[in-house]
Amino acid sequence: MTKGILAAVIVLVLGTLSVPAQEKPAYRIFTATGEPITYGEMLTAAGQSEVVLFGELHNNPIAHWLQHELGMDLFREKESLLTMGAEMFEADNQLLLDEYFDGVIQERHFTSEAKVWNNYQTDYRPLLEFARENRLRYVATNIPRRYAALVNREGFEALDTLSQQAKQYMAPLPIPYDPDLPGYKAMLEMGDMPAHVSENFPKAQAIKDATMAHFILENLKEGGTFLHLNGAYHSNNDEGINWYLRYYTEFPMEIMTISTVEQESTGELLEENSGLADFIIVVPSTMTKTY
Repeated sequence: MTKGILAAVIVLVLGTLSVPAQEKPAYRIFTATGEPITYGEMLTAAGQSEVVLFGELHNNPIAHWLQHELGMDLFREKESLLTMGAEMFEADNQLLLDEYFDGVIQERHFTSEAKVWNNYQTDYRPLLEFARENRLRYVATNIPRRYAALVNREGFEALDTLSQQAKQYMAPLPIPYDPDLPGYKAMLEMGDMPAHVSENFPKAQAIKDATMAHFILENLKEGGTFLHLNGAYHSNNDEGINWYLRYYTEFPMEIMTISTVEQESTGELLEENSGLADFIIVVPSTMTKTY
């Protein structure tokens, strides 16, 4: 190697070493006030909680992966005291879930009849199968969508006309409702909402939140932890499911909330995302989507 070529190689190597590597973390976790923390710290807090509301962005793969990891790690600590449940399964499908977990029906019958979401196979099946294989209770917490649609059309009063059997799939009536909660008020103030949206629109959200809280409490084991998967908007800002959990319980509960947000940079938590939850998972906005 000539001296000229050798010198060029040395310059190239030294120049490369002097430029810091561009790290591209897939996610970072922050506290509500923007302090960075580790997954391990979030796991410890989850294990000390009675209810963990894991707020996801439905098409975000990092949120789904961390739900899976958190579920598995909580099981190592809680074992049979861990219960799981999800917004993505409606209460009238609990029998199907139980039959599938008990081996009464095959998976193909379960998925064809249970109205599973389009992204079930990639995003929700892994954790559900983990629960099934480890004999954990998995709860369908959401109100059947037909009844939420009924509230959207006619208000809470329409639920009174349903049969007693139908009412088993929702929170007890009458539903407590605070129209001044910021999340519900914002639904009516969104500028891009269709003209036909009425004051019943946030009520349909509220009946979902109330029902999910109701079935979480019905299935919470003494000394255990309930890991619940839901869209982040159902638990952000201590509203939604969180509000109803506290409304329905006489004594204080240890409720931990997680939210997922997307930002251009994961370097720090943007002010607009602070306070959304106890722990906020920040994912790059360029992250691939599951659908």
